Amino acid sequence: MDAQSRGRADEIDPADQWVLNPQTGNYELRLDQSAPQSSASSNQAAGARRSRRSAEAADAPEAANAVPGPGTATRRRTAAPAPDVPPQRSRRAGNASGRVPQQQAGRRKRKQAASRKKKALLWTGGTLALVMVTTVGAGYLYYEHLNGNITSVSDDNAGTGGFSKDRAINILLIGTDKRTGAGNGSYGDKNSPGHADTTLLLHVSKDRTNATAVSIPRDLITDIPDCPTTQEDGSEKLIPGTEGTRFNESLGQSGRTPSCTMRTVRELTGITMDHFMVADFNAVKTLSSAVGGVPICLDKDIKDDKSKLDLPAGEHTLEGEEALAFVRTRHAVGFGGDLDRIKIQQQFLSSLMRKLKSNDTLTSPTKLFKLAEAGTEALTVDTRIDDIGKLRDLGLELGKFDMKNLTFATVPVLDNPAEKVKATVVLDTPKSDALFSMIKNDVSLTDVEQKKKAAKDKQAALLKGPRAEAADVRVDVFNGGGPTGSAQKTLDWLQNTEGVLKSTNKGNAPADVTRTTLEYAPNQADQARKLADLMGLPAAALKPGTEDAQGLEAMTLTLGPDFKGAGVPITGPAKAPVDAVQADKKMCAK
Repeated sequence: MDAQSRGRADEIDPADQWVLNPQTGNYELRLDQSAPQSSASSNQAAGARRSRRSAEAADAPEAANAVPGPGTATRRRTAAPAPDVPPQRSRRAGNASGRVPQQQAGRRKRKQAASRKKKALLWTGGTLALVMVTTVGAGYLYYEHLNGNITSVSDDNAGTGGFSKDRAINILLIGTDKRTGAGNGSYGDKNSPGHADTTLLLHVSKDRTNATAVSIPRDLITDIPDCPTTQEDGSEKLIPGTEGTRFNESLGQSGRTPSCTMRTVRELTGITMDHFMVADFNAVKTLSSAVGGVPICLDKDIKDDKSKLDLPAGEHTLEGEEALAFVRTRHAVGFGGDLDRIKIQQQFLSSLMRKLKSNDTLTSPTKLFKLAEAGTEALTVDTRIDDIGKLRDLGLELGKFDMKNLTFATVPVLDNPAEKVKATVVLDTPKSDALFSMIKNDVSLTDVEQKKKAAKDKQAALLKGPRAEAADVRVDVFNGGGPTGSAQKTLDWLQNTEGVLKSTNKGNAPADVTRTTLEYAPNQADQARKLADLMGLPAAALKPGTEDAQGLEAMTLTLGPDFKGAGVPITGPAKAPVDAVQADKKMCAK
């Protein structure tokens, strides 16, 4: 008997059709009846189920085919048919009339509601990675169907080889201006190969307590390195690099693939990516519709003929074409440049992520199925995560941190001084180096790592206290992995610029170090503070010795790979950049 014949159609929940298999950790489709049946009725029900599954398989649509970019080796599996949500499996039998006593039914509904929410939370796991990993526990047919949706491109060994659960995770999220898909040709430039129009570096901390999403301006002038790229026939082609060009040309231009963008980001930031995910115009439209719209607010009316956005000031819920128009607009906000559009996009993404993690989404089987379809169809991933199981594992890691601990920031830049008409930007090097250093060293921009707070306070206390005069500072300088000649250049700077005359170049250190350190005896603490002030050393670089080190004649400064040059501060900012925005805060476009 199906649910409706039992008179309980209103209680049907598609989530209850999937049950957890403790051996695999996945949810599987369960159609068997738990209530006793006669042999005849069992055979009849089994036949009906087989007929229904056959009909569903015949009617299910095939997965959409990806449109590979020029020179791009893409892969899309042959999709198995996607089943409709199956009917409700039988619950434990009630009384003779088929009804459950009211008190018992009330308890059961509460348990079922809690169970559904728990299942939904397990399903979504990692909705944060732009929904690539929603619905992690489907039955075999649906699992294969979602696998068939996935389009993948080789990372050409430009990344780490894949994320790991025991270290921080870095994902490159790339939004392209490719016009493939229904209706997107009307936006103009319909033959665009798909450049890196919107790029975010998503860093998730090693302990999964916090995350940082850094936007890289498309008009940033940078160097694009040589890029070995896998072609459609499996051969490899070396695409020559370009110096002093826009960042967005790292994708699409000259047949470059996302692996070229990964290499460019590594050259730019010093951070190696684990994976990439690429979204086109359709991704914004389908994902925003799958969650039932994304809430945004405007401080003023916006009318942009180029993006086709026309909205009055106030709060709105956008999906589909309107959502795409919102993330594309720039002429009607701020100064009309790409940096203002980045703020719009960060607002949209933070709101989308809040919607993804809301109870309205997590407890709605309908939305979860839509998200699974939209996410796997709209995004292109690297071949190391081209399987639902792999995406599930990644998603579970990305979904562990609290939204309030996700911070959006933009790479610090300045107007290009080489241009009269300002159209491009260049790095604001001191600020950008500090931001990249924070990410490489897994430093939170949200100050949420409570368990590290005591250690940080203790370390910071080393910088509190009196300072010696520069002439009284005695230090030996070693090169422990810094650029060639660093020790001598530092010595010259200390003596000739800062008046630290009692300093000596000791050449190469006995062994390389991972970062710059300053070792000193307890009675040299005032000298250490003075030298830290002069060189911009962070508290973490200070290594106080024990009492038996009192007899040391000079402190030991060992320059590591984080050393950028004499007089260039090594320390990163104590707080997030002034324009950083936390994802759980509502932002309004201006």
